[in-house]
Amino acid sequence: MELANIEKLVEKYLDAETTLQEEATLKNYFTEGIVAPHLEQYAYMFTYFTTAKDVTYTKTIELEPKKSKTRNFKWLSVAASVMLLFSVFIGKNQYDNYQQKKQAEEIYAQVSKGLMLLSTNLRKGEEAVATLYTYENSVNKILK
Repeated sequence: MELANIEKLVEKYLDAETTLQEEATLKNYFTEGIVAPHLEQYAYMFTYFTTAKDVTYTKTIELEPKKSKTRNFKWLSVAASVMLLFSVFIGKNQYDNYQQKKQAEEIYAQVSKGLMLLSTNLRKGEEAVATLYTYENSVNKILK
């Protein structure tokens, strides 16, 4: 092979523009053992590709899901139930507090209304007593 042709193929290979036949030509050139000194860095790459092709995966792959995941889902549902009960309990307490405040406000409004009525009646009585004192003072002046 001509060295110039190999250099062009290497450039095309690095730009990812080679065909399968051109890549086979490069592989043959770099695995034969006689490589130009300035292209030796690529020889390592192509020899690695030929040796890596024969490597196989020997471990077994488990297709069944692990039981711990299903166990986690059970605990997740238990935790969700506990949180739901907790939130209902807290919500009920908040609702009871709201009802007590509402009831206390209603009682306060009724007591305020009753005290206002009492106050108005006391003022009327006070005005009546003041009129009686005025009448009594007038009578006492006349009698003296």
